[in-house]
Amino acid sequence: MSANRRLEHTPDGHFVVIDGRRWRATDPILPESVASRLRKHLMAARRSVRSALSSGDEAAVRKARERVQRAKVALGERGTPWWEQSAEERRRRWEDGLSALDESDPA
Repeated sequence: MSANRRLEHTPDGHFVVIDGRRWRATDPILPESVASRLRKHLMAARRSVRSALSSGDEAAVRKARERVQRAKVALGERGTPWWEQSAEERRRRWEDGLSALDESDPA
């Protein structure tokens, strides 16, 4: 996807539509500075998955996929839907996720 391409959202704002497929949108109240750090962690974790798969290291694959999951949950793209959480629960979700990601692999 091009960096200049505008994402189409569903009318409720809960999902983005990419090539006709719905994906859960990032939590819109996430401060951009936090979202940026979480995306950096997510991209690093995805690169780690690819590297671990190519080396055949199952333990490293598992660990990298756990980091992907942690970043996606912190972004609000997985786990309990952000629209079902209070503002405090949402803040705690991204703060806990970012803290765990920073400890495991500073980006």
